[in-house]
Amino acid sequence: MIYLDNASTSWPKPPEVMRAMVDFLERAGGNPGRAGHALSAAAGRIVSETREAIAELFDVSEPVRVIFTQNATYAMNLAIGGLLRPGDRVVTTGIEHNAAMRPLRALEKKGLRLAVVPCGPDARLDPAALERQVTPGTRLVVVNHANNVTGTLLPLAEAAGIAHRAGALLLVDAAQTAGAVPIDVQAMGIDLLAFTGHKGLLGPPGTGGLAMGDRVDVAFLEPLVRGGTGSRSEDEEQPEVLPDKFESGTPNGVGLAGLGAGVRFVMAQGVVAIGDYEAHLAWELAEGLRAIPGVRVYAPGAAEEGTATLSFTAASHRVSEIGRSLDQRFRIMARVGLHCSPATHRTIGTFPEGTVRFAPGFFTTIDDIRATIKAVEEIVAS
Repeated sequence: MIYLDNASTSWPKPPEVMRAMVDFLERAGGNPGRAGHALSAAAGRIVSETREAIAELFDVSEPVRVIFTQNATYAMNLAIGGLLRPGDRVVTTGIEHNAAMRPLRALEKKGLRLAVVPCGPDARLDPAALERQVTPGTRLVVVNHANNVTGTLLPLAEAAGIAHRAGALLLVDAAQTAGAVPIDVQAMGIDLLAFTGHKGLLGPPGTGGLAMGDRVDVAFLEPLVRGGTGSRSEDEEQPEVLPDKFESGTPNGVGLAGLGAGVRFVMAQGVVAIGDYEAHLAWELAEGLRAIPGVRVYAPGAAEEGTATLSFTAASHRVSEIGRSLDQRFRIMARVGLHCSPATHRTIGTFPEGTVRFAPGFFTTIDDIRATIKAVEEIVAS
């Protein structure tokens, strides 16, 4: 089997991830921060160590400014729903994932003023077009770090400067880049960073979070959920202390144990090394696909301009048929359709059918890439 769906969920996971999760259940299965006994303390220590690893990876000033959620979608909703009020102005791009667009559209119906900056047919964002929309008084600028259909990287440094000059905060959806592209919250001017654990960080599903830069005044960010936190149990009001304000209920301790192991694996390998390796595979794959008559590839023109994600279509072949043939005839795992990003497909001209998406990962080999190119060539020729 050849697995090329890492933009959805990375697979396989490093052995260290499974070992950490089993070890948590065997040796530290208590409720973190909810008791003073040994198992609770051990569980709390593992969760804290994972929070510290994330803060180190993304250069967050304090580990408590890393809020754990079950995925990047929840983190995006926390940032958008917790920060914005009716009448606020928000600017986003025309290639956002539904994790951004759906909560923004829902708030638009309640009075949010939303501006969507069109991107080019190659999914590129023109900073000048963004700057024209980010007027003084804008509350938030929302951009994905890399598009989940084409892999195109957006100009974060320019976006941060544009947002801050207008007095706005910058929310970055890093679901596609965390673990594969270097991210420095402080140096890059990121105010709110939504990340997921089950993709490039090589952790299990059900893990993720929101990292907050120092410009964010957490007093003005409302939690989506309120309840037990293990702290200030004498109060019936939600605590304001971090991270408890945003982490009500029993955390996914076993998942966070796995996430911590995944993050440490990524840091040991090196984010740059991982990204370069995956980008090389994607570049070889894109070039091989472009050489097949009738195939159109949707990806940046240079490896350094994107992640390892790319899409393609083929003349006279439905993407669903291609995906089925890849799976059933060649045991190649890909994703087809709109990839939860209809805005992107409208932008690049592949709506409503979508594309076939390939996303090599750290454990993909060059032989896998060559076999995939050959398989697509056979499918398209049939």
